[in-house]
Amino acid sequence: MFDFLDMELATARQRVNRAELALKRAEQMLDEDCGVGINLQLCNRIRSAQRRVSDARERLVKIDPASNEGLRTG
Repeated sequence: MFDFLDMELATARQRVNRAELALKRAEQMLDEDCGVGINLQLCNRIRSAQRRVSDARERLVKIDPASNEGLRTG
């Protein structure tokens, strides 16, 4: 039987992965020379993505404290 906790863990892991991917994409875009205005927007996007990664990781650890060991840092 599918457990509700398993569903929550899967959702939390997916949230972490999506947030990390968005952060990685924004950082790659910042490496391109797009101009000052675009770079300022990308910096805002990166800060927002960093916050989402942190929030998603915190939520995952609240659900399953043992999952903290498998998370990437940085």
